[in-house]
Amino acid sequence: LDLDEWSVAPAAGAWEHDAVAALQRFSGPVIGAINGLAITGGVEIALACDLLIAASDARFADTHVKVGLLPGWGGSVRMQQRIGPHRAKELALTGRFFDASEALAWGFVNRVVAPEQLRAEAEALARQMLANLPEGLVAYKKLLNDEAGLPLAEALELERERARAANVGVTREEIDARLARLRRQAR
Repeated sequence: LDLDEWSVAPAAGAWEHDAVAALQRFSGPVIGAINGLAITGGVEIALACDLLIAASDARFADTHVKVGLLPGWGGSVRMQQRIGPHRAKELALTGRFFDASEALAWGFVNRVVAPEQLRAEAEALARQMLANLPEGLVAYKKLLNDEAGLPLAEALELERERARAANVGVTREEIDARLARLRRQAR
């Protein structure tokens, strides 16, 4: 988000160039690698990622309250989902900075690594995911996203429905072949 655009047309920058909407349209997993600062819109973009890896010197701040704006890319919703309402309120209502170790302790990020290892760690995680069946990655991500926020009974029913639909076409031979490959990889 380029705040210089705000002086010309306040809605133009945030609404016409919605990076979060673009991330949400991608059906595969999105790994965010945070190096340096993620502030305001940067926090919203980070929260739209499926997994976050932060360099140990990364810092975050939701400064919407400091600049007199409200988040419009889902940051308030995702922050509460990610770290809970009380912690989200602390960060949103103070606008304070928090470091990578606090982000990890609060569940804001999945991993913290040395800055020089950030890219390699993100690539290794991506390779682990890509070693799986692509259609499985997409379907599982969609299931997890669709279950989020549902009451337990509804989430369980959704899982059963999707499992029935997806698993009916998988043969015993396919499962055996995949299990054999997993056993070889585990050695």
